[in-house]
Amino acid sequence: MAREVDVAIIGAGTAGLSALGQVRRHTDSFVIINDGPYGTTCARVGCMPSKAIIHAAEVFYKRNLYDEMGLILEGNVHANGKAVMERVRRLRDQFVSGVQRATDNLGDRSIQGRAKILSHELIEVNGEQIRTGAIVIATGSTPVMPGPWKKLGDRILTSDTLFEIEDLPESLAVVGLGAIGLEMAQAMCRLGVRVTGFDLLSTIGGISDPEVAADAVDILGREFPIHLGSPVALEEGGRGMVLVKSGSEAISVEKVLVSVGRRPNTDGLGLENLGVKLNERGLPAFNQHTMQVEKLPVFIAGDVNGRAPVLHEAADDGHIAGYNCLLAEPHCFCRRTFLGIVFTHPNIASVGLKHSNLDPDDAVIASESFTAQSRAVTAGENNGLIRVYASKNSGKLLGAELTAPDGEHLAHSLSWAIQRGLTVFEILELPFYHPVVEEGVRGALRKVARKIENRKTAPEVPLCHLLPDICLE
Repeated sequence: MAREVDVAIIGAGTAGLSALGQVRRHTDSFVIINDGPYGTTCARVGCMPSKAIIHAAEVFYKRNLYDEMGLILEGNVHANGKAVMERVRRLRDQFVSGVQRATDNLGDRSIQGRAKILSHELIEVNGEQIRTGAIVIATGSTPVMPGPWKKLGDRILTSDTLFEIEDLPESLAVVGLGAIGLEMAQAMCRLGVRVTGFDLLSTIGGISDPEVAADAVDILGREFPIHLGSPVALEEGGRGMVLVKSGSEAISVEKVLVSVGRRPNTDGLGLENLGVKLNERGLPAFNQHTMQVEKLPVFIAGDVNGRAPVLHEAADDGHIAGYNCLLAEPHCFCRRTFLGIVFTHPNIASVGLKHSNLDPDDAVIASESFTAQSRAVTAGENNGLIRVYASKNSGKLLGAELTAPDGEHLAHSLSWAIQRGLTVFEILELPFYHPVVEEGVRGALRKVARKIENRKTAPEVPLCHLLPDICLE
């Protein structure tokens, strides 16, 4: 006889645990099923261990500013690769253990095994059948690895294996310069690894604005060679090396980090048994505001759905799915403003609408360089460019793409303004301290304000009669 529960959650990563948090508010009748290691992608092989490498690289790289700052460094400083990687794994294990506590003390409601969906109300795991009122699919994703490259064995790394290496390699090719590839390429370079970057695309870091993309390539290309726009081939290079070919380039390296995307973990999951149409990636259609798959009591959340593979979006997906899976009629949730950050130095970020998504009949654009921005100059970090996008009719800020010092913080402030529907003029009325890098944002906003058709003529400092509720005597 099949076991019966109100909810079955498949996957114990960010989305699955977020869904679990909501489900536990309303019922104790659930199971959470996980195949493979516990711990979120972020904690195990993503944003957290990568930041441990990035910060080590940043501290080491700062020595290059000593002469500029009038500081004297006596003796030699070098990167101990084994110690760097040991610290990364130590911190990684701390992060993972914290996440794992979320499933402690669940008893037989936490099941280790591979689930197979038999129908929208029946699951099989470890030979046991479980009948459920609702299913939350949150099985995550896996790095893409072209089949022929697997024969090169442990010379090929992915984000799942990078943090397990005992020591830093002497040379590294990074294939795929999205967020993780670009972050690790720069960090490894700054730690003394001979790095070369490759990407089939003509841009890096997910930037669609051609001016920001060109600026990012120029800045990062000063640290390590970047080759774009050509397919990459990997071959045996002799003496245990890997030969990397792309266009007219050919180099031999000790290791290759492959970061060309992720695929949803759906193998053997039985999505075809839901009785709905699957797309070319083998995924069903779903509503991003409810996370529901068509009209079934089935919800798909996190990286597995391919919508927005970043932690805060996966957590929101899980929250929505967990909230809705016990309702007769699911609720619609507004999604947060898009926010994407690459933790290179300078940071690369996209907020709101990207350049590629703008309506050319409504959008106006303005730029501001950080090369002469006063705070960036004093810090020795005066590189980068921001491009802001606004509606020429309404004056609302629509989005921005940037490569800038402290860009992660600038991007957050802009995303908050966009989500609140602020106009460029309303943002300019807000305080900007001096000297801060946010003044670079203000420069771009002032320029774009001059292009808005219904331009406001009032000064940036708001008149009292316009803001009577907050005006101080």
